[in-house]
Amino acid sequence: MAKNVNKETGEIKQPYLSAKEAKEAILDIGQRMYVRNFVAANDGNISVRTGNNEVWATPTGVSKGFMKKEMLVKVDLDGNVLKGTHKPSSELKMHLRAYKENSDLRSVCHAHPPICTCFAIAGIPLESPVLAEAIITLGDVPIAPYAELGSKEVPEVIAPYCHTHNGVLLANHGAVTWAEDPYAAYYRLESMEYYANILMITEKIMGQQNKLTAEQVERLLAMREKFGVKQGGRPKV
Repeated sequence: MAKNVNKETGEIKQPYLSAKEAKEAILDIGQRMYVRNFVAANDGNISVRTGNNEVWATPTGVSKGFMKKEMLVKVDLDGNVLKGTHKPSSELKMHLRAYKENSDLRSVCHAHPPICTCFAIAGIPLESPVLAEAIITLGDVPIAPYAELGSKEVPEVIAPYCHTHNGVLLANHGAVTWAEDPYAAYYRLESMEYYANILMITEKIMGQQNKLTAEQVERLLAMREKFGVKQGGRPKV
């Protein structure tokens, strides 16, 4: 696996996965999304960056639970197909923009987890400081403005968050996460859905939340480096 150096900081970036590793991760994560009901029918997409100008991604029109290796598509950062017989999803533009915005990223996951999607439809960000783990791994999850499916506006609305957050809710659409590793990107999607579920139950059903204090939040944010979390939002205190 090749190593890259961040030109701005001089730090060694996360090594690229091989094509074989990337494709195996995409198929596995697609299956996990499917069995957890994060996607319905042919929804969702997954990508893994495997080089300076190459990305492996899921095809359009295929259920994430029934993909085969030969269905996956390799593209460059401009979306030109380099390998594969299937077409990439029109939403791949969003993934490619994330890679261009933040060269440390190695994977992007997009799905429609039901509770996250409900928050996205309601226009409610995930920002209450109630879970220690969520504060460390996510901080807060903002809502990116609405953009028509497959349009050039979709990558535009996520671009401002690629250096500051680990994912966003897409207004009236779903959720997207990114990370330096495909499984980290997927686990952030799981964490986001769990966080949304806790907020829905405590705030909307039970009507009771005991929020952490500003001091407690700051101490948790200081732990990020210990857990390998390089970025993330700050919950509303």
